[in-house]
Amino acid sequence: MAGIFRAAVALGVVFMLGTGNSSAQSGNSASNSGCILTEVGGTGRQVLKCRGGLTITAERGARYTLLDRSRDGIVDAVRARSKAILLDAPKVPGGFVVDTPQAIAAVRGTRWAVDVSAGKTAVFVVRGAVSVRRQANRAEVVLGPGEGVDVDESTDALVVKRWPRPRVNALMARLGQ
Repeated sequence: MAGIFRAAVALGVVFMLGTGNSSAQSGNSASNSGCILTEVGGTGRQVLKCRGGLTITAERGARYTLLDRSRDGIVDAVRARSKAILLDAPKVPGGFVVDTPQAIAAVRGTRWAVDVSAGKTAVFVVRGAVSVRRQANRAEVVLGPGEGVDVDESTDALVVKRWPRPRVNALMARLGQ
């Protein structure tokens, strides 16, 4: 996983997806990167299906950038900046990375959610395993199904917790799940 984290530093931008109010521009960019963008009627949520099997569900107003680190035309990383995204990522060579202001989450193929807010990133695993580390240091934790971690700028500790059902339900509801 350390190689994945080092690779996250050298991420190459494929395109920027807007806040949901510029779907024509986002849709054109999505198709240029091998992704198909669908707006979920009336909810503001977006579902992005990409070549290679990646699916991203973004809540209304989520800001994130799709990245192609290997430059092979397949999205293999996301830079998330605000709100929640749910990812269903297949196994890809070199793994899949989500980079946020507070954390880097890396996987080899799984389903998980990342929620970015002011000064905090929350990561929750639905299926598989996700390695999470703080941007500022090498401390790392590995999450399994039903587990989450809050990466907060005000504390150094990364504490893995089994998330209570109400918290999981609230996050998944924001993502239409």
